[in-house]
Amino acid sequence: MIKVAVTLLALMLSLSISACGNAGTTGNAEIDYGSSTSFSESEIKAAVETVLRKFKAFSGCDLLRLWYDEDRSSSQVEGYLTWGLGSVDGDERENIIILSSDFYVDSSGGDGSFNRNYTYSDWNWILVRKSPNHKWVVVDWGY
Repeated sequence: MIKVAVTLLALMLSLSISACGNAGTTGNAEIDYGSSTSFSESEIKAAVETVLRKFKAFSGCDLLRLWYDEDRSSSQVEGYLTWGLGSVDGDERENIIILSSDFYVDSSGGDGSFNRNYTYSDWNWILVRKSPNHKWVVVDWGY
């Protein structure tokens, strides 16, 4: 009887651990660093790597494409500084970058806040750093 109970407990534990391991995938994502007069290639790559790490928390999601477009980013930074957190946080334009992405959500619906079996397009990632010597931090995402 004890062996059966221990076996069942071990089975339940292994199933609960495997259910939590469905991290967002980024391995097949198309990455486009774009060109920039505002940021160096290494600054853009660092921002991309920051988003890739963050995306792994998006369980049930598959990153399809991640890109930097300077014109689009500059326009959205203006909005962030006018109406977003940047309007109250005192962030400086040269320390904000916005990347765009497309990603697919599987039948799980991710964490439950996404549409199941749906591809999100032009999803934004807002990254801020304290200065050019500091690391990028994802401060917001969405449309």
